[in-house]
Amino acid sequence: MKKRVIQVFSWLTVLWIAKVFLFSLPYKFSGHPDTQHIFGTIGQWMQGVIGVSVGEWFSSYGAIAVGLAELSISLLLFLPVILFIKNKLSTDESEISQSLIHSLGGLAASGIMVGAVFFHLATPLGIEVLHQGKSDGGSLFYAAVSILVLGLIMAMANFSLVKEEKLARSNP
Repeated sequence: MKKRVIQVFSWLTVLWIAKVFLFSLPYKFSGHPDTQHIFGTIGQWMQGVIGVSVGEWFSSYGAIAVGLAELSISLLLFLPVILFIKNKLSTDESEISQSLIHSLGGLAASGIMVGAVFFHLATPLGIEVLHQGKSDGGSLFYAAVSILVLGLIMAMANFSLVKEEKLARSNP
């Protein structure tokens, strides 16, 4: 029962993370004005705090770098689907478990969102992003916080399953 609850929670969390990450990619990869504003604001802040070259790089390439990281994490989180299909078509089971992948993916998603939450709180970007007289109502910040928290919970819950799976393999 515990395993089933964790798996259902994990897949719902994966769907939320993937929705947020994947639906933002067109904005990050196309140089959308809202994305330019967000990464430009952070890059400008970085120029004064870390250094001009780092800030300029982040303004120019931060969206693409973050987008690639979010795409990679989304693919990682869906990897158990491929392993499930492989296991159904093959006679030998994969030694990599869904629990391990979701634990690592939850940590990775949370890691990306630690950066997002930090930049919302520590830079002029703020919780509520204002651009061209429009406000996002804090939606980007709240999505980042939700993924940060849910990713950590998913990682911890799945890590407990990884430990149980390891114990079960060592004590048949």
